[in-house]
Amino acid sequence: MSESLSLSQARRITLAAQGFADPRPGGATDLRHLRRVLRRLHLIQMDSVNVLQRAHFMPLYSRLGPYSPGLLERAAYRGPRELFEFWGHEASLIRADLQPLFRWRMARAHEFAWGNMRRIAVEQPDLVAWVLDEVRDRGPITAAEIEHDTPRDKEHWGWNWSVVKQALEWLFYTGQVTAAERTTSFARRYDLPERVLPAEVLAAPTPAPEEAFRALVELSARALGVAAEAELRDYFRLPVQPCRQAIAELAEAGVLRPVTVPGWRSAWLHHEARLPRRVGAATLVSPFDPLIWERGRTERLFGMTYRIEIYVPRPQRLYGYYVLPFLMGERFAARLDLKADRKAGELRIPAAWLEPGADPEETAPALAAELRRLAGWLGLTTVAAPERGDFAGPLASALRAGVTGVA
Repeated sequence: MSESLSLSQARRITLAAQGFADPRPGGATDLRHLRRVLRRLHLIQMDSVNVLQRAHFMPLYSRLGPYSPGLLERAAYRGPRELFEFWGHEASLIRADLQPLFRWRMARAHEFAWGNMRRIAVEQPDLVAWVLDEVRDRGPITAAEIEHDTPRDKEHWGWNWSVVKQALEWLFYTGQVTAAERTTSFARRYDLPERVLPAEVLAAPTPAPEEAFRALVELSARALGVAAEAELRDYFRLPVQPCRQAIAELAEAGVLRPVTVPGWRSAWLHHEARLPRRVGAATLVSPFDPLIWERGRTERLFGMTYRIEIYVPRPQRLYGYYVLPFLMGERFAARLDLKADRKAGELRIPAAWLEPGADPEETAPALAAELRRLAGWLGLTTVAAPERGDFAGPLASALRAGVTGVA
């Protein structure tokens, strides 16, 4: 690969690094397939929105196709743990073997944690100690279970978190407790790390912060293939100066190579990045997928301006509440607002939009096939006709031309 990349080359390098150029399993998936994806991504973002499917299940689907969500539950919440919850890129499931690389963040909680958490640690240390004792004696346990039994002040503040919840989140941020599992309502059950994480992970030495930053930047570069400095920093939400120093050291060691990409001020290429001749992807991508975390990067690489509109007032939304881009080959060809109507057993499409430059005759049947596949994975029996959008008509026709059980 030359030190000057075209946009197409940069896209294909990125998609290969993210696992979209890997062959999908031909049959049933197992932990080997899950591990292959996790070795590429290193972490998966979590989010409580469940209008379609919980966010952490979607990146695996986008790369593997239909798989058993129980595989991810098993890796995250059953021993031996292969994943653990912590603040990586927002709330995340992170490879358990990487836990030592995040101890700098735990140790610097007074600098990085949110204000209410820091305040509770400073102003009510006795409460924090009492909550830790409750977890030690009764864990795994939810915040609500502790709150139900505590005689202490239950006044709510901040994000309507009780003081008990804030104490638990402080303990979680500092690594004194971790998530043992999630309830059906997505609440954390907290427990001590020594009762959750593998012994070899806890026994691993704590690297110096500068060593951890170097390792995390290298993992970011590996996962992105080619990236600007801000994107290497954003992947694990690293501080500016330590990240910049790590990039310089990795460049000096030959791990990162400077490259030029049209429209980018500067970029770094991981020395093991692969450039496939083509990418044959045809899949929907979650708003929380690491492929599109950094919206400026998404626009430069794919020419797609993408914003999640969950928190935008309904009259001001351009595309919809929970919009997933459709990746076809190395470009995004469409975007859909989707909703799983579990009571009716139906995958609803409130809106469907074609991306500029995409071929509607080629995109519609591929997207219809993907929607049927997604509905089957979600346990839904039908796919409804799109309700609005400039691609609603062609997509509805493609859905009607497909298998039975389609509106």
